Amino acid sequence: MEPNSVVHAATLELDHEAVPAGQAVRGEPTTAATAVDEFCSLEVGVWEMSPGVMNDVETDEVFVVIAGAATVEFVSGRDPLELGPGDVVRLAAGTETVWTVTETLRKVYLAAG
Repeated sequence: MEPNSVVHAATLELDHEAVPAGQAVRGEPTTAATAVDEFCSLEVGVWEMSPGVMNDVETDEVFVVIAGAATVEFVSGRDPLELGPGDVVRLAAGTETVWTVTETLRKVYLAAG
């Protein structure tokens, strides 16, 4: 991304791929992501998941949900997070999660490399 420019994260075209069989729990979820820049050694990008359920192991990141709805459950038993537009979320590297997306979820993330 060039300095002093804009990327329209809400309408950015993303190429979805099926969630790997080992991660898919229910439904046929797909995900897509694209890095748009690097800032202070952090990757800045847009990620999206279609409805369904998948397991994941998180990277160190902060993100803002810009569309959709999901619940993120923690394998550790911590209280789940209910996500919707405008939510700012912090996840720690190595955290095991289960994502249940009910409306295609799109987020803008900053992640450690």
